[in-house]
Amino acid sequence: MLALVACLPAIAGGIITNTNQNINFLRNPARDAAIGIDGVYSNPAGVAFLPQGFHLSLNWQYAKQTRDVVADNPLFALGAKNGGLTEKKFGGVANAPFIPSVQAAYNRGPWSFQMNFSIPGGGGKCEYGQGVGSFESVVGAIAARLGGVSSQLNSQLAPLGVSVPAVTGYDMDAYLKGKQYYFGLQLGAAYKITENLSVYGGVRMLFGSAAYEARLNNIRLMNGADGVTLPAYFESLIGGVSSARSTIAATTATINSGIDQYVAGYMGAGYTREQAMLMPEVQGLIAKRDQLQQADGQLEAASQELMRSGETLAPYANGVNLKSDQKGFGIAPILGIDYKVGNFNFAAKYEFKTRMRLKNDSDLPRPTAVAALNKYVNGTSVPEDAPAQLALGAQWAVSPTVRINAGYHHFFDTSAHWYEHSERLLSGGTNEYLAGVEWDIIKQLQVSGGIQITRYPLTDEFMNDMSFVVNSWTFGLGLGYKVTPKIKINAAYFQTNYAHYKMDTPQQEMAGLGITIPAGHNDFHRTNKVFGLGVDFSF
Repeated sequence: MLALVACLPAIAGGIITNTNQNINFLRNPARDAAIGIDGVYSNPAGVAFLPQGFHLSLNWQYAKQTRDVVADNPLFALGAKNGGLTEKKFGGVANAPFIPSVQAAYNRGPWSFQMNFSIPGGGGKCEYGQGVGSFESVVGAIAARLGGVSSQLNSQLAPLGVSVPAVTGYDMDAYLKGKQYYFGLQLGAAYKITENLSVYGGVRMLFGSAAYEARLNNIRLMNGADGVTLPAYFESLIGGVSSARSTIAATTATINSGIDQYVAGYMGAGYTREQAMLMPEVQGLIAKRDQLQQADGQLEAASQELMRSGETLAPYANGVNLKSDQKGFGIAPILGIDYKVGNFNFAAKYEFKTRMRLKNDSDLPRPTAVAALNKYVNGTSVPEDAPAQLALGAQWAVSPTVRINAGYHHFFDTSAHWYEHSERLLSGGTNEYLAGVEWDIIKQLQVSGGIQITRYPLTDEFMNDMSFVVNSWTFGLGLGYKVTPKIKINAAYFQTNYAHYKMDTPQQEMAGLGITIPAGHNDFHRTNKVFGLGVDFSF
């Protein structure tokens, strides 16, 4: 009766990947051809051009996001807490209070030996205090279906003076929380072939750790201001039908007795039994008896259907409480190149796809009628590949103190493998376009700023209210201050501005539960703000 979200609070980058691995990136996202210690992640080949010796960068980031879905569905009007409105906002808050990263390099001769520890995927937790619309719509669909059943039964039972409780709405409590971290350790080496050309080769090892908790409970079917649990309501339905059938049986017995009395009377007056059966009084009673028997057949069929529905919904009648922990590991190579000519520097990096399989340790023992739950069946492995990425960059030193940067990222999303091959629902790969500028105001103080435009290959089929991204543009700005010639402090602010993604949701048949969720509309939106501090050392 619910599905869970892979809460991946990616701050900058592709659908899965985080590219914000250093405060210098927050100051100016276009770092793909910059020469600096942060290049261990963004331009590893270029790190070979740093001075000889040991270089270290320690970074901390705090990020806060909101993820809002404004859903419109006629079912929501039945919700006891929704005030009769069909539109409802489901808000999620994703906090990543501590996103660390470390870049280190040791340059000796033409060689640069490098290490990067970061969180290139995930990096926080996401919490939906009211669940999400796909939770509530299932409960609403059950209430709507049972409302129709009770209305039909009461129209059949009214002549018998029997009724079952009507369903006018529903009530429920829902909650969803998830956290996911992809811890990455990158090791590699760059080699300076000439004073203008360097190359890089390395590997990144990813360790994935995720935990999810979901609750959907206190489900009640409403009859005005009163509410009953789903099992209690089915009990009252079946009891009402049983009572009606008992009334029909007793009335039928009375009618049969009346028929026998009329027939006996007419036969005593000289009529044959066949003639007596054709008399108006007898025919009237037979017609009434046939109507009752037809009604009894309908009620018997309804009773059997209700029992089947009750058995189908029984595992979900008291809601769902789910906890799942996932673990996985993957490794992929990385290649890079950097070339300097005059006042220009050009660089490229290619990260291969990282095959990731996260194994479930959950309290869900077997698949259920709700397909989305099956992602968390105990003992199963969930594919969550980090897609391959191509990064291209250019830097122009306009003067000794001013540098202009440009970059391009492409994520090969459709070549990855995600749960139920959701990557096939995308129209292509993610593209990012970056630009920025850096200015050394004085010898000790440096300021920079930049923008990033992210365009996802989204389709309506790919989007859902449990895990989503939307197109965005981002600005970052900050400063660097050299406390000493060997120590530099960086501080930055980074904000992403998201577009709205609006889509019509199609009607959904949940055959396993025998219910229908009508068509609706979703409006997706996010916010993101990041603050970061870092310190760079050179020895």
